Amino acid sequence: MFVTNLEKDFYSAIQKHRCLLLVNFDIDAICACRILQQLFKNDHVIYTLVPVRGVQDMINAFEENCDEIKNVVTINCGGTLDLVDLLRPNESVVFFILDSHRPYDLCNIYSESQIRILGKSDEDNEIPEYNDIFRDDSSDEEDEDEDEDGENRQSKRRRLNEEDLIRQSERRKWLENRATILFNYTQYSYYGKSSATVVFEMAWNMSKDNLDMAWWAIIGSTEQSILNKVESRVAILEEGSLQAHVSRLTHRQSVDVDKQTQQQSVAKVTYDKDLQLALYRHWTVEASLKYSVSTAVSFRLWSIRGDQRLKEVLAEMGLPLVQSRQLFRAMDLMFRQEFRQMVEKVADKYNVSSIIGTSFIFQYGYRFKYCASDIVYAMLALLDSTMKDRQPQRCFLDALDCLSRTKKDTLESGIEKAKLMLLNIFKTAKNILETKQVKNFGSFLYLSVPDGNIDTYLFMHPHPLIMLAQFVLKAYVSSTRNRRASEWPLVASAVFNAEEGTCLLVGIPPVCEDQPRSLFGKAFEQAAKNKNCYIDADYFDTTIIRLKIEEKSKFLDALAALLA
Repeated sequence: MFVTNLEKDFYSAIQKHRCLLLVNFDIDAICACRILQQLFKNDHVIYTLVPVRGVQDMINAFEENCDEIKNVVTINCGGTLDLVDLLRPNESVVFFILDSHRPYDLCNIYSESQIRILGKSDEDNEIPEYNDIFRDDSSDEEDEDEDEDGENRQSKRRRLNEEDLIRQSERRKWLENRATILFNYTQYSYYGKSSATVVFEMAWNMSKDNLDMAWWAIIGSTEQSILNKVESRVAILEEGSLQAHVSRLTHRQSVDVDKQTQQQSVAKVTYDKDLQLALYRHWTVEASLKYSVSTAVSFRLWSIRGDQRLKEVLAEMGLPLVQSRQLFRAMDLMFRQEFRQMVEKVADKYNVSSIIGTSFIFQYGYRFKYCASDIVYAMLALLDSTMKDRQPQRCFLDALDCLSRTKKDTLESGIEKAKLMLLNIFKTAKNILETKQVKNFGSFLYLSVPDGNIDTYLFMHPHPLIMLAQFVLKAYVSSTRNRRASEWPLVASAVFNAEEGTCLLVGIPPVCEDQPRSLFGKAFEQAAKNKNCYIDADYFDTTIIRLKIEEKSKFLDALAALLA
């Protein structure tokens, strides 16, 4: 069931006993977790935090920590699963679900006792009626003796048979109707409101919010925009709402402290016109222009003329190559101050006006200055840097540390890793586009990350593979002559575990869809069923699966036939 009064029905309820926090491996979930941690610290709430990468991790984490646990909070995980059926908890355990994945599982929605979904139901997604989905089939047939009228046994049997046939016919119609309703409800996978924003708004309603919490909510919301999880209209409205909170908290902070203290040590969040270029304040201008998706696609930097076109743009901007190839903070002050105006001057001519927008910027002290997208890229890079000697839990904690003012070294390390990540995504995309490895399956496009490359390990993680797929799809649509290209979704695959012979597959909605709803979750499931392939759908995002490499060919054929 849905819980709308979060202070009374969620926060007050979990304060009485130790609670278990199960947090998904994504930036929005980490930001929501960080806000909750701050609230728990202030109110002395005891909790256990366990990061979970998939369904099996969640099962293991619950089994290991379920003793004496009365409340479980799941962040960006569990909302699309029947948790009671999956985890088999004691009747005393209550699950509080904070999940941006949609659609919610109907058993969670209609649970009256053990499941509480935090927030309101989505207005644009109609939830089926209870009686259309759930039905009590227990028959209350009574043992009837022969009537006083003398109804004989044969006519009684005939009457019962007729009633049974009517019941079977009604049940068959109900099941057909149920299947249709369920298909319509679950056919698309998509994302709802940022979980970090939901928790921040709860803190605001309890008058326990501060500027740090607002900043973490901004980062969670920014991740949804960068990875195209929500439509642009929703992102803009969310941005406006968060900006109002920032203004309010900044005013409150300026009243609380004197001017001198404020200038030296108090955090400051500003919302201003800015360039949507990846990490440009921490990189060179040339690299940022080259490895940001919007400029790379507009300038077609994967093509032979790409580098030449980039030099032409820099020349027309009036920025010398020497300046563009050193770190932004080392450029001459005049060029740094006028850089945005330089880009605006050539934006329309080179069709890159989309990079001129607004951003939230966090500043602490004189040198600690970061844009929200900088933090998102750094956290993504840290989160997906698992190696044999670097466990996933360590990566999760490093990404969490990026949100702390005192862990600047971790954040700087994340930014350096993010530069390598964006560089490798561009190089791989360039290789795929130059060698024309994007295949057309009729109803969707397909790309496979070339094996044997030194950077291939990066794409065994979902986030970099999704970013690569989105880059390649936009580049393909902008460069192909086929007018229907913008209507095609894309499937991308990469080796997941070479020893076990498994690969990772992700599905991306078409470029023309501003509302990024993906049909691949259900399509993957049905295609695997049609060809009797085993897919490991362990991720909480149903558009991400693992598959045996040897079965990939027949699986893709089944998918093409299904979507045709």
